[in-house]
Amino acid sequence: MTTAKNILVIEDDENLSSYVSASLTKNGYRVATTPTGRSGLRMVSSLSPSVILLDLGLPDIDGCDLLTQLRSGSRIPVIVISARTEEKEKVKALDLGADDYITKPFGTEELMARIRTSLRHSGECAPCRFYKALNLAIDMEKRTVHLEGERVHLTQIEYQILTLLAAHSGRVLPYDSIMNAIWGPYMVDNNRILRVNMANIRRKIEKNPAHPEYVFTEIGVGYRMRENEIC
Repeated sequence: MTTAKNILVIEDDENLSSYVSASLTKNGYRVATTPTGRSGLRMVSSLSPSVILLDLGLPDIDGCDLLTQLRSGSRIPVIVISARTEEKEKVKALDLGADDYITKPFGTEELMARIRTSLRHSGECAPCRFYKALNLAIDMEKRTVHLEGERVHLTQIEYQILTLLAAHSGRVLPYDSIMNAIWGPYMVDNNRILRVNMANIRRKIEKNPAHPEYVFTEIGVGYRMRENEIC
């Protein structure tokens, strides 16, 4: 029997905290909640949570400052849940080490998907070498991509971008992170080459590149791939 994972919710909105707690419990997680950042820091040490859900607008400490403190001594996945919708806020949180960013309001299914993704990439779940979503299949062992059963021919760079996103499916990857992973640190200021390659990828795997089903743009932040259905 699989041991239930601990989730720590740092959120001062009582209604939202209760909703999230009930949803997590229903899905088999153990949940602890707190309305303040300082108590949240203490609970991290005592609970050793598998994932932290963090609101940025806390009453005692700014969520970004708390995120910095969390990252100084821990690699526990942190999913920001915030009403702050500005692109600069999302980029700031991700740059400070947040694993994901969900804008309020959000649905239960989206939240559960983001948590599963964070657990998978933290090592709580075994890594997966096969990606499957809708009609797209990627075999990372055989280095093949199939759409509706037909082989998709990608350039080496296109394949590297697509498999990087697939390996982190369900999670927003900032532009700079993708650029650094594919081209190295000296190219991070030139997103044009990434946009060109992404346009080519979408032309090959999307029925309508303007309304993608597989790779979504988080405007001003990065790209997110549809969650893997089998891992």
